[in-house]
Amino acid sequence: MTPEQIAFTIPNYLLAALFYTLLGRLLLGLFVPEGWDNYIWRALLRLTAPPLAVVRVLTPQAIAPALHGPLALAWLLGLRMALFLLFQSAGWITPPAAGGAG
Repeated sequence: MTPEQIAFTIPNYLLAALFYTLLGRLLLGLFVPEGWDNYIWRALLRLTAPPLAVVRVLTPQAIAPALHGPLALAWLLGLRMALFLLFQSAGWITPPAAGGAG
């Protein structure tokens, strides 16, 4: 892997991991009470607290707190897209050659 590919892959991986962790929290939250004392639930709460705090700061007060989770997912997805477009526009991500090794 080239240094450019590594520079793209690591932040993209971290954003994806955070995205899916937040998605897991939202989906599991539909089935368990907020104060559930399970180690997986506590880990999801701890890992997703920072992006939710950022979303609370960035979103207007008119947005219901129940929508902060889906908004955080949208922000993370947007960040991943922006990262991809930035690296692609710089020419650091190129599509594979047609008729690759077979």
